[in-house]
Amino acid sequence: MSEAILPLKSPAPSAHAPVPMIDLVEQHQAIRDEVHAAVLQVFDSQKFVLGDEVTGLEEEIAASCDARFAIGCASGTDALILALTALDLGPGDEVITTPFSFFATASCIERVGAKPVFADIDPVTFNLDPEAVEAAITPRTRAIVPVHLFGQCAEMEPLWRLAVQHGLSIVEDAAQAIGASYRGRQAGVLGTIGCFSFFPTKNLGGAGDGGMMTTDDPDLAARLRRLRVHGDAGRYEHVEVGYNSRLDALQAAVLRVKLRHLSQWTQQREENARRYHRWIDEAGLTDLLEVPTALS
Repeated sequence: MSEAILPLKSPAPSAHAPVPMIDLVEQHQAIRDEVHAAVLQVFDSQKFVLGDEVTGLEEEIAASCDARFAIGCASGTDALILALTALDLGPGDEVITTPFSFFATASCIERVGAKPVFADIDPVTFNLDPEAVEAAITPRTRAIVPVHLFGQCAEMEPLWRLAVQHGLSIVEDAAQAIGASYRGRQAGVLGTIGCFSFFPTKNLGGAGDGGMMTTDDPDLAARLRRLRVHGDAGRYEHVEVGYNSRLDALQAAVLRVKLRHLSQWTQQREENARRYHRWIDEAGLTDLLEVPTALS
């Protein structure tokens, strides 16, 4: 094989190399010692499933969202499935959601046996359009699943009015929106149940999969805790069929470290966004690209 085909030297880096969407290695290096210490503490305890680390994370997430309860689970997808199950949604029910989201949003509705009904998005925010949601409501509608996309909350006030008017539940898909707010309230407490993902590329990401549900309803919180452990209401007392969706202590330990830095990272994201806004404006691209402004 010739050197022309297999060069001995790597090509010189381009002066116009693309900016990565996220650099997990750089993020980890900045908090490496904290993460390693937290992980070693879990190994020393030999308590790997649920336990004190998960309870601690649940309490810290609840406090950060101003929620009464937070319940950890195995993934953001599981958070949605558990939330829909806890609300007794199933065959014959319709759930209105957005077509502009990750596959899991609609597939979780299908998974519990309900029918996902798509309503269009607002072209400015990319989130559910409340008028489109209203037009999609039928006698079979039981819930709305808005997605807080790109870190900005959906327009929740008109969605809540619709929910109250028609007796619907709201399950927030806040997988990308921990720390976002709407009119002074945090994502995760704007609906009946809030669902978060801790996939590594999320703004609060673990060292693998993980999820969290938030609610102010004590009965729903208790049921969500049962459902994540096979419907267990006590030691080997199973009152319903649930799932194996427990958050493990290693993930919780890593997430507790990262949660301490989330505010700083969010500020840096906001500063980066302001730079992009300025550059788009300076490049004269505002006629081609309408940049959404986060709702607050």
